Amino acid sequence: MRIAVIADTHNHMPDTLRTALAGADEIWHLGDIGQRELLVGLQSIGPKVFAIRGNCDTPQLAPDSLTLERCGLRFYLVHEPPVSVPSGTDIALHGHTHVPRDETVRGVRFLSPGTVAKPNRGAPVSFAWLDIAAGRPADWTVVPIP
Repeated sequence: MRIAVIADTHNHMPDTLRTALAGADEIWHLGDIGQRELLVGLQSIGPKVFAIRGNCDTPQLAPDSLTLERCGLRFYLVHEPPVSVPSGTDIALHGHTHVPRDETVRGVRFLSPGTVAKPNRGAPVSFAWLDIAAGRPADWTVVPIP
């Protein structure tokens, strides 16, 4: 299963990213979406979209967090880097920092794709691919957006 993970679009969606996301089985947006129209645009690409609300989003736009299970792994999606995660979480995905991350803390892997808009601390504008299959570790690839 191939999941496109994006965050911190702040209402900005480059055409090059839109084209890349069409190859996904699902799209996960980790908050600071912008306007509802951006989510509608993501949904029009084709793959199912799962989104959570960021600190710059209205409460009606999306839930604060999601827990999803795919290929035997439990994922926790939240906007700000969590201090703790729900029991049984294998991988926690977050946005907010505008910097890519791949770090394991106390047995939980923390991933962030960076930002589609407004990069921070010298990081590139980016998204990520999360490739998963039953019985093997998740593969995480951060992709700079031209």
